[in-house]
Amino acid sequence: MNSIISLYGKVRYPLTLDPGVWIFDDRKVDLTTFFDTEVENVDENEQYTKAVSKHWDREIQEGAVFPPTLKTEKKYEKQKLLNGTFGISFAPFLKNAEPLEEATAVTLITANESVSYSLEEAKTLIFGFSKNGKPLTEDGPVHVYERDGSNRDKPLTYLKEIIIT
Repeated sequence: MNSIISLYGKVRYPLTLDPGVWIFDDRKVDLTTFFDTEVENVDENEQYTKAVSKHWDREIQEGAVFPPTLKTEKKYEKQKLLNGTFGISFAPFLKNAEPLEEATAVTLITANESVSYSLEEAKTLIFGFSKNGKPLTEDGPVHVYERDGSNRDKPLTYLKEIIIT
C-alpha cells in the first residue's frame, strides 16, 4: 500500500504528505485524550517563550548538569512514542500549500468515496497516523477525524489524495 498522500488542485504549492515521518513532528497530538480536551487557540510565539522559560527555570533550580531524572524522562517519552496513538492537524499542511483565492473546498479521495469540506471546515480536520505505536497500514495511511470527535469511532479511512477545488 502506498503511504504517500498527494495534495493538489487550486494551490500555489502541491504537496506530498508522508505520514511515516509525522511521529517526529512536535505538532502531533495524543488521540487517546485529544477529543476529550477543549480547543485552545495557542499563539506559537507565546508557547515557545513559555517552553524556553520553563527550561531556563529548570537550569537555574537544578543547575546545567543533567539530573538523574532526565534519563527516566527520555525513557518515558520513548515508550510513549512506541505505544502511542497519534494524529496531526491538517491546518498547517493546508496553509503551506497556499490555496488560491478562488479555492473554496477540500475534497478527500479515499478508496471507496470522496468527501468534501469547506476550506474552513478542513482546517479543523485531524489526521490520525498511528495506533498503539504502529502505522495505519491496513486501512490507512491516515484516518481523518473531525475536531469535535463526532466521527472518532468511524473515521474516514483509506485516504489516497486531497484535491483543493
